[in-house]
Amino acid sequence: MATVNVYLTFNGNTEEAFNFYKSVFGGEFDYIGKFKDMPPAEDCPPPSTEEGERIMHVSLPISKETVLMGSDSTSFSGDVTFGNNFSVSINATSKEEANRLFKGLSEGGKIIMPMDNTFWGAYFGMFTDQFGVNWMVNFDEFPK
Repeated sequence: MATVNVYLTFNGNTEEAFNFYKSVFGGEFDYIGKFKDMPPAEDCPPPSTEEGERIMHVSLPISKETVLMGSDSTSFSGDVTFGNNFSVSINATSKEEANRLFKGLSEGGKIIMPMDNTFWGAYFGMFTDQFGVNWMVNFDEFPK
């Protein structure tokens, strides 16, 4: 069965926000990485110096079942505004489940990133559904 978490997006202050959340919830970050740490991609120019310092991904376990995740916006994604600064993140238990959920939920919506293998070792995709809700679907073939 898939798990569902909230994924927050900020305009450059993700690190500040997540250090605050960490001070409240406690615990340690499972991961925190910046855009400058990404390997180069053929179809994507390298980030500017400023964007390279932005947070690409951070995850903070809140409980055994829940992880608060986030990232900063970039020129690629555009600035966020109130109402579009979060996504529902689904962590599937198999590639088949990830494909089924992605296909079903994205029907009639707008695919932002089709399901594909990523440099961080996951099978991942993003879309906005027909009702304007942002979604991320993830399957970790080799969980931590």
